[in-house]
Amino acid sequence: MDSARAGTMDTASKARRPRVMPDVVRAIASDILAGRYPSGANLPSENDLGVEHGVSRTVIREALKILAAKGLVLSRSRIGTVVCEKENWNIIDPQVLEWHRPNTLDPKLFDSILETRRAIEPLVAELAAERASLHEIADLELAWKGMEAAGSDVASFARSDAAFHQVLYGACHNPIFRQIGGLIETALNFALEATANSVDRRDEAVKVHYGVVEALRMRDGPAARKAANEILDLAARDLARAKAQKNQS
Repeated sequence: MDSARAGTMDTASKARRPRVMPDVVRAIASDILAGRYPSGANLPSENDLGVEHGVSRTVIREALKILAAKGLVLSRSRIGTVVCEKENWNIIDPQVLEWHRPNTLDPKLFDSILETRRAIEPLVAELAAERASLHEIADLELAWKGMEAAGSDVASFARSDAAFHQVLYGACHNPIFRQIGGLIETALNFALEATANSVDRRDEAVKVHYGVVEALRMRDGPAARKAANEILDLAARDLARAKAQKNQS
């Protein structure tokens, strides 16, 4: 092989490596989340990571600082960089969720999201029935109409569904619940997108979501709570179906 060809191949190889900071962070994080570097294990040295990803030690050092801020790694003097236990990971951070490779999200995370929603959303809906402004009720109905109009467009349906719940959390006018809603928003989006393909009766989902809209319009707190529980029952069914499909694949 002549030197010109070797140089071209080397250049092409380097071009395939992540050279921009966000790509380097994503690549290392994805390896951690996928289990290539398990909890308690040492990451390769900064030099080795730099060689693997085709970047300088400075870039690697900055990437590890970002991962440390997300709870994924911890740098220790004379020991190196260690992968933290999963309990320390900021699992609902939007970036951490995005760093997962396809099909590597832990199904237990989806269970936890649903469990959290069951504890909070019925009360949020009941409070929203009492406190929502007319503008917020109109926004909720607009999100519902987006779900209704989505048809077989899974992505559009999931986006409108997520928007519906975002409006609902805001409409309860409880700043703590609003912040909790914001914290779980990205995780909720992932859950909705993950299960949307398993929903074969979106008309049923549209119907129960409209129950919340109507309850808010009528200022009927108990009806809003009931409708929210019906939404969560459907979410549980869709999650179970999504898990079954994944196990069969």
